[in-house]
Amino acid sequence: MRAVLRCLVAGLVMSRPLAAQAQPPAAPHQHDAAQAPTPPATPASTEDHSAHQAPATTPAAVELPAFIPPLTDADRQAAFPDVQGHGVHDNAVNYFVLFDQLEGQHGDGQGGFSWDIKGWVGQDLNRLWFRAEGERAGGRFDQAQTNLLYGRAISRWWDVTAGVRLDTLPDTPRSALAVGVQGLAPYWFEVEASAYVETSGRTHVRVETAYDLLLTNRLVLQPLIEFEIYGRADPERRIGTGLSTGELGLRLRYEFRREFAPYVGVVWNRKFFGTADVAQAGGDRISGARLAVGVRLWM
Repeated sequence: MRAVLRCLVAGLVMSRPLAAQAQPPAAPHQHDAAQAPTPPATPASTEDHSAHQAPATTPAAVELPAFIPPLTDADRQAAFPDVQGHGVHDNAVNYFVLFDQLEGQHGDGQGGFSWDIKGWVGQDLNRLWFRAEGERAGGRFDQAQTNLLYGRAISRWWDVTAGVRLDTLPDTPRSALAVGVQGLAPYWFEVEASAYVETSGRTHVRVETAYDLLLTNRLVLQPLIEFEIYGRADPERRIGTGLSTGELGLRLRYEFRREFAPYVGVVWNRKFFGTADVAQAGGDRISGARLAVGVRLWM
């Protein structure tokens, strides 16, 4: 920085006398030009005057003030370093892991545990994504799934994803191809929409949207809506055709730091149409609310 300042100040000081020398003479006033007599014309001379031309002059060296040390080659090199091969930062490999939900739930006379984890590793445009979520209640897993996806940024706020989904329920494991979009919709709604095709040909669509409402700089209220649609019934998992389940969550978290935020909330879920009919036939409830207490972490 000191070398840059030296070069700038020295350049300003040296340019001032040169600029003064470069100023053209002032043009005469119009009335002076009119009063000046016109010199008589003289015949052209054939004598060679090239030998009498004044030699070209170079500007005299400018003496710098005492408080400015003389410039050196080292100063010029420090002020204008070689930037060839400077690496761009958008090709760096980064990672992000978000434990969005790590919570205990209680309701309907029983307790449970729920998790929702997602993250990525890669560059600005191309990333490898993973998602893991599930729920255990009443001594059994209601759902447990993992998504391994390739993501490509298609705009400033949106990615397309493609990969596989693995449902790891002990009795009814499933695998499916996955394709979807995720990103930030207008008015700051976070959206995830994915379509799945299982090896049996069964199709499945899942959509989730959430919104962070800042009550203060640290207190955040997050509503979340999620629903699932099946193209064909899955009797082994007691799922009917069409809109199968929906969930509405409302969580209030306090961010001691952005990376650490405990929260409390309430989660309401409901089964619909064919899935609700199967649940009623088996004596299960088709809707219910639970109290949720958990923590949100990211790194």
